[in-house]
Amino acid sequence: MTEHRDSIHVAVVTGSVRPDNFTRKAALLTVDELQRQDNVEVELIEPADLELTFPGVQTANSVAAANRLRESVARASGVVLATPEYHGSVSSVLKCVIENLGFPSVLAGKPVALLGVAAGAIGAIKALEQLRRICSHVGAIVLPGPVSVAGVQQAFAADGTCRDAAVEKRVRGVGTTLLDYLRNSVCPRVNLERMAREGRLGDGAEA
Repeated sequence: MTEHRDSIHVAVVTGSVRPDNFTRKAALLTVDELQRQDNVEVELIEPADLELTFPGVQTANSVAAANRLRESVARASGVVLATPEYHGSVSSVLKCVIENLGFPSVLAGKPVALLGVAAGAIGAIKALEQLRRICSHVGAIVLPGPVSVAGVQQAFAADGTCRDAAVEKRVRGVGTTLLDYLRNSVCPRVNLERMAREGRLGDGAEA
């Protein structure tokens, strides 16, 4: 039987619009790891490139931006959300992104992996816990093992190079954890459903 080789599409969303922000530096490591994998397509979504507004405040540009955002997330097999921790919470930028994903949210039913960065010694654990609750509330499948990077200014150089091998391994692992879930839990089910629709699971079907 010929193996089905559909591509896995992953959307990676950054939660900061600050110039040269560390959230993006960390997210790009995850993107790089995903791009090294076979049969994987990656889309980096950066709010700084969009003109999103708060719910209820609409312009022609913000409506178009929100529609593009929803389309990108909707076609993704899985999503990585990366946030800085600001004042013990998820960034307002990433919350605005989530608010613009519709009601019901296009995150519903999507596997989501979480990445957080912070300047402090305890990392982004408060932001990640809040982000987990938000994503679960809108129906996303939040994967266990979110990755928190503490002391992020020391962990990354100005050019985006990670100075700490252990941190780099964990950040790259955000992508591989998501792919493992997609390949082992989601893709087999999707392919089984496709085979059923195509009538390939009848009597005598090749195992």
